[in-house]
Amino acid sequence: MTLQTHLLAKAANQARGLAIDAIHACSSGHLGLPLGAAEIGAVLYGHALVHNPDRPRWLNRDRFILSAGHGSMFLYGWLHLSGYDLPIEQVKKFRALHSTTPGHPEFHETPGVECTTGPLGQGIGNAVGMALSGKMAAARFNTAEHTIFDYHVVCLAGDGCMQEGVAMEAVSFAGHQKLDNLILIYDSNDVTLDAMANKTQSENTAQRFKAIGWDVQIIDGHDLAVVLKAYNKAKKSKSEKPQLIIAKTIIGKGIAEVQGTAKGHGEGGAKFSDTARASLGLPADHFYVSDDVRAYFANHKARLIRTSNKWHKTLKAWRAANPEKSALLDTASVAPSAAHLLEKTPLFAPDVKLGGTRAAGRDVLQPIATELPLLIGGSADLYGSTLNLINGTSDFDPANRGGRNIRFGIREHGMAAIANGVAYDGIFRPSIATFLVFADYSRPSMRIAALAKLPVLYIYTHDSIGVGEDGPTHQPVETISSLRLIPNLDVIRPGDPEETAGAYAAALERMDGPTLIALSRQAVPVLNDIPPHIRRAGVLKGGYVALQETAPLTHLLLSTGSELHLALAAAKELGAGTRVVSMPCCERFDRQSAEYRDSILPPSCRARVAVEAGVSGLWRKYVGLDGKVVGIDRFGISAPAPQVYAELGITTAAVVAAARGL
Repeated sequence: MTLQTHLLAKAANQARGLAIDAIHACSSGHLGLPLGAAEIGAVLYGHALVHNPDRPRWLNRDRFILSAGHGSMFLYGWLHLSGYDLPIEQVKKFRALHSTTPGHPEFHETPGVECTTGPLGQGIGNAVGMALSGKMAAARFNTAEHTIFDYHVVCLAGDGCMQEGVAMEAVSFAGHQKLDNLILIYDSNDVTLDAMANKTQSENTAQRFKAIGWDVQIIDGHDLAVVLKAYNKAKKSKSEKPQLIIAKTIIGKGIAEVQGTAKGHGEGGAKFSDTARASLGLPADHFYVSDDVRAYFANHKARLIRTSNKWHKTLKAWRAANPEKSALLDTASVAPSAAHLLEKTPLFAPDVKLGGTRAAGRDVLQPIATELPLLIGGSADLYGSTLNLINGTSDFDPANRGGRNIRFGIREHGMAAIANGVAYDGIFRPSIATFLVFADYSRPSMRIAALAKLPVLYIYTHDSIGVGEDGPTHQPVETISSLRLIPNLDVIRPGDPEETAGAYAAALERMDGPTLIALSRQAVPVLNDIPPHIRRAGVLKGGYVALQETAPLTHLLLSTGSELHLALAAAKELGAGTRVVSMPCCERFDRQSAEYRDSILPPSCRARVAVEAGVSGLWRKYVGLDGKVVGIDRFGISAPAPQVYAELGITTAAVVAAARGL
């Protein structure tokens, strides 16, 4: 197909007009990228990308990610022109309540939006994750007779994205892994929000990317033919390297008063909409698209649909020839049953000796990984400590795309953003690991996973002051509570091996959001006084009665994780009227019915004590104003773990004293 430069140049200017009109209408938004990168959008959506507006999620589409999510009208304009279910009425409602054109692109909200982007740099990490997923999918499902996965991932980013640390972590990983199905287009307009870019950056981006294993082209981003030539060269490259196209553009192009300056970044240029429309050759009608541009994109959509239909015929033949692979692919969208996973996970011996719940997690992971072949795992250079290596498989690397273990290096934030990209892609189930205290390095990506309802599993270990001699920098006393504050993130802190089994089953059954399992380094007692099936099933509910009172109820003790055994020991001293509640996951417990919650925590009993080796504030919603919390509202100390627990008052004696003082 020959590039229709005249029509696509018209489409570029009309896409500029849509952006100007939408942003002017709501007096809010970012004009710079939609106007500056319009020719790039015309080439991608009007010619180069393989996609199907009627089937936005078909498996072998090219994935386009707008990492610079503030330029969302770029994406909405081209999705509308391409024929996605994004009518002009929604474009007119840009940033309005309940529209499908929110201020930044949101996954699940708008057809054709591949991921939630807004925090700069996240989209680059997501693109790396999708490219990783594509390599894994090709290795597992393609055959000599049928190629069903060969898509490319295309990401458009600006200076802001390129300055963010998360992006640089991700692109370094991509270069090392030779993800040659990844094309990053850098909208290089020499402007950031506050000022010209030379106020904050001076590196040679081309040399930097070449040094970390990328191919680089530098082009005029406003020349349609040049943009397409560079894209085709990147797509067809045999270098086995990811591809960077540095597209030199003029920010806010088309609004003479602000283009090429920092004022062109935001909505400031919208007030010049009338003169800008005239200079772009647009009529007085707002939200204007010409009939010939409409017809071009309608014809192009028909071509795209034919390509998609041809692939679906290949898929049908592949399914017939490969029933086992076909059945495996179908499991990608099916939530595994927690009951089934627990059935396949052997019980632990009552006298088992393990090095903390992290060791229990290692043992639980293996049978579950066997049951879930699309579960993949990674660690930030800590497999020897997080113990989440999947046995019986190998590392993912350029020579072995079928490996299930991913060595991310010391890139916690990039790792989490890449995991999100894998989850957005929807074929593999990502799990990642590091020390819990480093959740602060990956938190922005974890927050986006919760917002976008991505089923990412975080296996974060060294969860408390039990880290001991490593001291306060590695003792995450505040981290668990801070993570519990993120909406839609489940945080599970199991107290022994059987609760750990329940935690994995609960996490992997969940498909509408991420789950973090916080595991201990230090050994914990096996809670044999509680039947194993009670411990496992109790985690699925979030909270359960670990020790039932045998006399009229006088006290409620609540605990979680490695402090649960302290509450159980305290109950023996306090007497038969004491109930112990294990609360491994507050979020799951809060989702239970009021009847269940009241059966576990009877409102009539207000003599309540909670104990956890962390900050105390969040426990107040369970113990009330009358209760007490045995916690740590300060940073930790460096000493052997038993001494740290004693020094900071996380002991059985402290729980007993608190209860008797009520």
